Amino acid sequence: MTFGTRNKYFFVRGSADGPSPLNSFDNALLASGIGNTNLIRISSILPPGAQEIPIPALSYGSFLPIAYAQETSDVAGELIAAAVAIGVPGDINQPGVIMEHHMKGSAGQCEDIARQLVRNAFEVRGFVLEDLKSVAIETRVVTVATALAGVALWA
Repeated sequence: MTFGTRNKYFFVRGSADGPSPLNSFDNALLASGIGNTNLIRISSILPPGAQEIPIPALSYGSFLPIAYAQETSDVAGELIAAAVAIGVPGDINQPGVIMEHHMKGSAGQCEDIARQLVRNAFEVRGFVLEDLKSVAIETRVVTVATALAGVALWA
């Protein structure tokens, strides 16, 4: 199996409670629509010219390259959040950048930070930022909760 360059991507986000950190993470994956896949964690580069798509039909056990942020807590009542942001360059021959952030706090705060991380990454690369997209999610902890946001690459 080869992975090669993916030319499509999609956003996911989900949150859930569970009896343990691992169960709440698994439940958040299920809530985001990717719970029955095998995640392959990637770093933060979006291939040049990649296009956003809706979440495709994913086969059980398929390999899914994904950059994601997750925050897990067992402090009842605590607000937790996760966010991802994508910067798309003006030059379609240059790569985009994906940044992730997670924290104790609101989705809005978390998303703002992820978006600023993208701006910083573009500045250091000397790229012109054409488009900035992001998603975030927050949840209030009941027992053990996880908030998860990600960008998955697809063929």
